[in-house]
Amino acid sequence: MMRLPHAGDATGLDACFLGIPFDVAVTNRAGTRHGPRQIRNESSLLRPFNAATGAAPFESIQVADVGDVAVNTHSIADTFAAIEERVASVTTNGCVPLVLGGDHSITHAILRGMAKTHGKVALVHVDAHCDTADYKYITHGTPFRRAVEEDLLVCDKVWQIGLRGGGYTADDFAWGSERGFHVVQATDCWHKSLAPLMERVRDNVGDTPVYISFDIDALDPGFAPGTGTPEIGGLTPIQALEIIRGCRGLNIVGGDLVEVSPPYDASGNTALLGANLLFEMLCVLPKVKYTPIRSFSH
Repeated sequence: MMRLPHAGDATGLDACFLGIPFDVAVTNRAGTRHGPRQIRNESSLLRPFNAATGAAPFESIQVADVGDVAVNTHSIADTFAAIEERVASVTTNGCVPLVLGGDHSITHAILRGMAKTHGKVALVHVDAHCDTADYKYITHGTPFRRAVEEDLLVCDKVWQIGLRGGGYTADDFAWGSERGFHVVQATDCWHKSLAPLMERVRDNVGDTPVYISFDIDALDPGFAPGTGTPEIGGLTPIQALEIIRGCRGLNIVGGDLVEVSPPYDASGNTALLGANLLFEMLCVLPKVKYTPIRSFSH
């Protein structure tokens, strides 16, 4: 990732990029198992200094790419156990994992691993879908219902942003709200800056450890077509930047960028967006220093 050195484990690191090439739990179009590879490929275009915000992560913290979790494409249970163990090994070293997915089911296992170090966490979940379905099996549509059932989330500090599209019942988005989630539908984001929304998020989350989970299908498919379950009427890349940059100052303990599916990404732009958003997550980690930016506006 970003031409960073590879490390066998997280010893001595403040943050790391970790791939999880898994898409066995998708319910629509497969292909996101190839996401980590393509995100890494496109990340070669990125530069080490954030000229828009002044963030200088590589001058502030130790970062490396720690490779991929060894998934089992024949067993969700085995893969989840491997993810949980790997994430726990990263966080117990004091390192913040930034995960390249993979379908969204992996966040369930990541939160299990995070809990071993941080306990229950707050959540900033950016997505077209609520992912709280009540299937009797694990899919990429169930991670946050399962996380609540396993007491992995601080429910009144969970924010779901960008939800939209069709559903199976009129109450698809209500389940989270009934448990204290703050649900912000995409229609509430149209034609406006999300900076004021992120002020509310920061006030609500405070210093609680928080995890950022960003499904690339939160963005409108006009910007990010390379995903398995696209929904029209989504967020813009500018709003995505506002959300992630708006997390600066929070106690971020991990994050992921999921559902990039290269077979549907002919230009590579979806993976490039994903790489940029992961870099933006790196830039808002607590230890990252910022350099004042000269203003050239008139």
